[in-house]
Amino acid sequence: MTEHTDPAYSAYARRPSPAAAAPDPTAVALGNATLLGIGYLLLRRWRAAAVAVLGSVMLLTAVARSAETWAEVLLLLWWAGGIAHGRHLARRWPEHAVRSGQRAATLAGALAVLLAAVLLRVDAHGIENRVATARQAGDCEAAAAAQGEVGRGHRLAGAPVVKPGDAVVRACRRLDGAASALARAARTGSTKELGRGFGTLAAVLDEPGNEQTVGTVLDGFLEALPTDDSCDTAALTAWLRERTRGHDVLDRSASTAARTEPAALMGCGDRLMTRDAWHEAREQYRRLLAEYPADSRAGRARGGVRKATVAIELDQVRELVKAASDASSGYCDKPAKYSAAPPFRKGSARALFLGDAEYTDRLPGSWRTTDPAKAALVVCADEAENGSAVQTCSYENKKSRYLPHRVTFYKARIPLKVYELRTGKRLSARSVQIGGTSCPAVLHYKYYMYDLGPGNQFVSPSKSDIRKAFDSVLGR
Repeated sequence: MTEHTDPAYSAYARRPSPAAAAPDPTAVALGNATLLGIGYLLLRRWRAAAVAVLGSVMLLTAVARSAETWAEVLLLLWWAGGIAHGRHLARRWPEHAVRSGQRAATLAGALAVLLAAVLLRVDAHGIENRVATARQAGDCEAAAAAQGEVGRGHRLAGAPVVKPGDAVVRACRRLDGAASALARAARTGSTKELGRGFGTLAAVLDEPGNEQTVGTVLDGFLEALPTDDSCDTAALTAWLRERTRGHDVLDRSASTAARTEPAALMGCGDRLMTRDAWHEAREQYRRLLAEYPADSRAGRARGGVRKATVAIELDQVRELVKAASDASSGYCDKPAKYSAAPPFRKGSARALFLGDAEYTDRLPGSWRTTDPAKAALVVCADEAENGSAVQTCSYENKKSRYLPHRVTFYKARIPLKVYELRTGKRLSARSVQIGGTSCPAVLHYKYYMYDLGPGNQFVSPSKSDIRKAFDSVLGR
C-alpha cells in the first residue's frame, strides 16, 4: 500500500464523514427532555446547552420560590420547547442516524427526570393530605411535623402542592404565640394578655380552614378556667363575657364564662374581705348580683354586700373621728352613718365624745367608749362658756386689801352636737349646764404684770354634777 504524505490529504482523512456526524433526532429530543441541554451537547451546540441549563435553573428556582401555577406552566413550556427545538435542529441535518446507545442513555435520563418529578409530586400530595387531616383534627403539632417532611425536591416538583402546608405551619406558629399569651393570662389574670391572645386567634380564624386549630388552642385555655386565684378568674371571665361576639368558634368562651364567673366572683369577694379590701369586695358581690341574679350564691352575695358596706362605713367613721380636733372638724363637721352601730336606747347607750374633753372625760366609763363600733351616739362638746349665774362673792387681794374684787360664778354651759351613729343624723342642737360649788374661801388664779383680778369664774363641779348634766343627753 502506498503511504500518502500530502498534509492536505492527511487532514481530510481525519475529518469525520457526514454519515459519522449525523445526529439522531430522537436522541437529541430525549436529551433535551432532561432539562440539562444534553440534546444540544449531542449537536455540539455548546452555547445552546449552556442557555438551556441556565434557563432550567432559573425556572426551577422561580417555581420553588413563587409556588405558583404560572411558573410551572412556564417550566412545562420551556421543557416542551427544548424538546421540539432540539429535534428541529437535528432534522435540519442533511443526514440522520439511528444511534441506539444515545437513545437508550438519553431515554434513561429523561425517564429518570420525569419519574423523579412524578414521585416527588405524588409524595407532596401525600404530605399535604396528612397536613390537611391534622389541621382538620386541630392538631398543629402533627401538621407541622408532616410539613417538615417537605424537601427541596418536593418544592421543585410540586411547589403549588406544598404551598398550603406552609401557610398552615405559619398559622400554627401564630397560634403557638396565642397559646403562650393565653397561658400567661391564666397564670397572672392579665386581661391585656388575654386580649392579645384572642386578637391573634381572631386573625388566624379569618384565614379559611383554621377553625379546628383555633378551637384547639381556645379549648386549652378554657380548660384552665377556673384558675387557682378566684380574683384572676373573675377578671378573665368578665373580659370574656363583655367581648363582642363574632358568631364564630371564639364565642364558645361565653358559655365557659357564664359557668365559672359566679363562683369566681363569690370567691374573690370573700378573699378580698379577708384582706380588708371592702370596696373591691363589694364590687365583686354586686357584679354577681347584677349579672347572675338567679344564681344560688345570690343570697350570700347580698350578705357580702351588707357586710362590706358596714365595714366601709366603719372605716369612714373612724377616719372622721380621727380627724376631729374640736367640735367643728372631722366627724363633728361631716357626720356619717354606721348602720351596724348599736341602737340608741335610754339607760344603756354609750357615746363617743369628741371635741373639748375637760368635762366629758369625767363621766363614768360605762357611759363612754373610744371605739366607734361600740357607740350608739357621737357627742361633740364645744368649749365651756358662761351659763346661768350662780353666786357673786367679794374677794380681797392679799397684796392690797383696799382693792377688793367681786367675782361672779357661773354654771359651765357646754354647746353640744349629738348624732345618732346608726343613721348619722343629728338628734338635737342643745347644750348642757353643769352646776357645782361656788365662792370658795380662797380663790386661786393666775395673775400677770397688770393684774386686773380673777374675773368671773365657773363653778367647781363634782363628778355627780357632770353626770347629772349629761343624764338627759344619754337618756340615763
